[in-house]
Amino acid sequence: MILIFGRTGQVACELARLAPEAVFLDRGQADLRQPAHCVGEILALRPKAVINAAAWTAVDQAEEEEETATLVNGEAPAAMARACADIGAVMVQISTDYVFNGMGTTPFLPHDEPAPLSAYGRSKLVGEQGVQTAGCSHAILRTSWVFSAHGANFVKTMLRLGAVRDSLTVVADQIGGPTSARAIAQACLTMAYTLRTDPELSGIYHFSGGPDTSWADFARAIMTEAGLSCRIDDIPTSSYPTLATRPANSRLDCSSLAQFGLERPDWRLELRHVLEELKGSS
Repeated sequence: MILIFGRTGQVACELARLAPEAVFLDRGQADLRQPAHCVGEILALRPKAVINAAAWTAVDQAEEEEETATLVNGEAPAAMARACADIGAVMVQISTDYVFNGMGTTPFLPHDEPAPLSAYGRSKLVGEQGVQTAGCSHAILRTSWVFSAHGANFVKTMLRLGAVRDSLTVVADQIGGPTSARAIAQACLTMAYTLRTDPELSGIYHFSGGPDTSWADFARAIMTEAGLSCRIDDIPTSSYPTLATRPANSRLDCSSLAQFGLERPDWRLELRHVLEELKGSS
């Protein structure tokens, strides 16, 4: 049995489609602000694998509430991983490109030294370190720029604004890989199943959509695919200040995914799938 923390988030929604037989726990059943409750659920249910698809994702709000963000993104996953070690379960933890400082133009490797610029990045790094040292077989999956037909994300924001505006300004000097929640969910399941038979694959992995692009070019692709005439004008990050510092370079080297038989998903194909789903639900 697979136990999944999260029910309404982007990745959790896709996991529910791909693995409806799994047990899902929402915030009412397992609040990550109370790690002991999460541990209790794991010890009571004794799953073969745990996927943590729940997280604090309000990046700017984390700057003002870092203690709570660290509890949710750091201490709770670490406690889950220790519980997994106690019962011999494997764990898949979703992390982020925000653990890096975003310097340079070279894709970051899984073993590169983290240096987060934001409270959100620091909170996720605490979670990574806790899972790594807990003693369970695990995969830490760093990803970036998540989008889907669910919840709030960049694609849905661009569609909403692009439908009512003639032009939008979008940051062009942050580069990364847009990644569909569907692809992330499939990767999490593949890793969970594989780790059950090959625990030596435990470690940190990168998983992002390709090819790398800028937010502005991603926005242009969204408008083109959706048939919207809204013009995208490039601006630098300095013209769009945010409370939390975003990494300029979010490129991730995903070559180690081959050990799981996984490849980088093409975000352009995934975007079309999401747009078709949104069109079908409207």
